[in-house]
Amino acid sequence: MVSAKANDTVRMHYTARNEDGTVLYTSVDKEPLQFTIGQGYVISGLEEAVLGMEPGESKTVKIPPEKGYGPHLDEMVIELDRTNIPAQFEPKEGQVMHIGQSDHRMIQIEISEVTESKLVIDANHPLAGKDLYFEIKLTDIVSEPQQKY
Repeated sequence: MVSAKANDTVRMHYTARNEDGTVLYTSVDKEPLQFTIGQGYVISGLEEAVLGMEPGESKTVKIPPEKGYGPHLDEMVIELDRTNIPAQFEPKEGQVMHIGQSDHRMIQIEISEVTESKLVIDANHPLAGKDLYFEIKLTDIVSEPQQKY
């Protein structure tokens, strides 16, 4: 049987959980996730987990932060003086916002602290610094790389 290798386009079902077992996201009862191994469309730990799997095979893997969404970086936590925030804006702890960058990409931030004098925002990915647990089932290999002669 053929097993998944770099540059193969694969389809798989997955369920991602955090350390306490809470389901973060899943493709069960939906269309399988399709991606090309090695193209960076999914986290590297998930790409590595699929390598060598055969269609129909299932497994559970633990993906550490460095192969997931990276470490939680202190420099991505920013303290702002409330005098620099528009008076009509009423921030709340836990509030999530999307902010445009100069290169037109959007980033997600979370307001992690609000006081009379300051606002603390965290621009880390919400899953940065966390171990993730994936249950995966490779449904099929859609295409294999073409051999060069």
